[in-house]
Amino acid sequence: MSNFPKGCSWLFDQTNPQEVFTPEDFTEEHKMIFRTAGGFVADNVLARIDELEAQKEGLVRELLEGCGELGLLGADVPEEYDGMDMDKISSTIIAECMGRAGSFAMTQGGQTGIGSLPIVLFGNQEQKQEYLPGIVSGEKVAAYALTEPGAGSDALAVKTKAVLSSDGKNYVLNGTKQFITNAEMADVFIVYAKVDGEKFTTFIVDGDSKGLSTGPEEKKMGIKGSSTRTVILEDVEVPVGNVLYEIGRGHVVAFNVLNMGRYKLAANSVGNAKYALELSATYANDRKQFNTPIANFGSIKEKLAQIAIKIYVMESMVYRTGGLLENLLSSLDISGEDGGQVIAKGVEEYALECSMNKVFATEALAYAVDEGVQIHGGYGFISEYPIERLYRDARVYRIFEGTNEINRNLIPIILLRRAAKEDLPLQGAISKLRGDLAAGIPARENEAQVVQAAKDIFLLTMEAGIQKYGEGLQNHQEVLGRLADLAIGAFALESALIRAQKAEAKEGEAKAKLKLSMTRAYIYSTIGTLENIAKETLAALAEDEELANYLKDLQDLSRYTPWNTIVLRQEIANAISSAGKYIV
Repeated sequence: MSNFPKGCSWLFDQTNPQEVFTPEDFTEEHKMIFRTAGGFVADNVLARIDELEAQKEGLVRELLEGCGELGLLGADVPEEYDGMDMDKISSTIIAECMGRAGSFAMTQGGQTGIGSLPIVLFGNQEQKQEYLPGIVSGEKVAAYALTEPGAGSDALAVKTKAVLSSDGKNYVLNGTKQFITNAEMADVFIVYAKVDGEKFTTFIVDGDSKGLSTGPEEKKMGIKGSSTRTVILEDVEVPVGNVLYEIGRGHVVAFNVLNMGRYKLAANSVGNAKYALELSATYANDRKQFNTPIANFGSIKEKLAQIAIKIYVMESMVYRTGGLLENLLSSLDISGEDGGQVIAKGVEEYALECSMNKVFATEALAYAVDEGVQIHGGYGFISEYPIERLYRDARVYRIFEGTNEINRNLIPIILLRRAAKEDLPLQGAISKLRGDLAAGIPARENEAQVVQAAKDIFLLTMEAGIQKYGEGLQNHQEVLGRLADLAIGAFALESALIRAQKAEAKEGEAKAKLKLSMTRAYIYSTIGTLENIAKETLAALAEDEELANYLKDLQDLSRYTPWNTIVLRQEIANAISSAGKYIV
């Protein structure tokens, strides 16, 4: 792993664009997978979306089996268990395409992610052979049962208990799980319980186990076509051979699986946002007011352009992270019995990037569907128009896989912990910044220098947080959230820039023009926001002369010449309107 960039090392180092994966690097096989997955969603899911939303009996199983026939359920499963063992880019592409599938994206995600990855990564050979082939084919439906009425973000607070039977053959589980996706039809549950009320442990529980039942379907705001129920465990006997990984090590399973879950949800968000833009651009082209398509109005152009820019940025972040994961994981020796655990450890290296992707992409999706409804006007509020469903469905994305608040808290905390272990040169980078400020920092003259300013702004604000609170910083969530936003902003800016730079070097400025315009529009409209976040945060961390000095430093870091982003967005909107969909 030492040959690969450490997670979050981009904050402290210059990144070579040629070493970053972008969607322009898709192979022919990747493009074929895109066509296959996208075609399945269009022909089988969206064509029957009304039936799906009405929870037509048997339809979800039919769709899952259809996915299985095309290999869309086994991307992350080894071939010896009937999986496809695809690279992480292919797995990401499938997740993106499923993002257009509405509530079925949750069903498919539960099957291929949190429902099967615990077994893929932590199961023994017997467990994998028993359960994975059926999950890959869609014959068995998987569900993940962690959340409880009193344990959501605080996963370790679960109260479900597991007690070893007197004959030592089974664990007897008692408890209640809540908001469980796929619960109504699940054949396999990944269940978390505390052995003897103390040791947090993962179990594989068969859906037909005596004493396992489900409550009625939850009446949800969105994703109505997916099953969400309470799961009740009353003296459910689970063979000791169905303990997943080790007694008392359930947190290792849960947290590592959540890393990939967050990343895949970001990929879902990319596909969903592209669909929202496609619907909005088509409507804006067709809808006329004052004898002209509303796509010609400046305020609508702004909305179309802003949605497209956010998609470009999150797409750049997601596939950049996918490239990091693939490069690292493809180098690991996973031939041993602990191969899955080796993979999980590799994914953990980029846990920060997974959280950043999740936060940014789900909030960008929220923006896309909200502005999509606005572009549709009154029709956006009518259920006959798909954008209304997308708006409702998207809301839960900021809650799934660890709320965005939890993910924001994790980002600076994990960074500080890694720095304390000297895995990341945080103090060295702060010291270097201090030297640069003392020497004088000239005004930023191009996009690359503005991106560096974003990194510097984060380091300055982090320094103030450490000075004020030390290790106690992790207890101040208002500050942690703002530090996270600064770090996410820097990653977003750099990911967009690197993609544009790489495209320009390969294709020339003319062909890369739209990417360059999106990059510039995003960088120059975002850096001021990051400066304001830092200013507000510094005011909470310092006062009087110390605050004045920090604000002077911030001002020195943030000097740049603005770009005409209004013209850039007009250009972007014209391209989107002309195509009737997202293009770069």
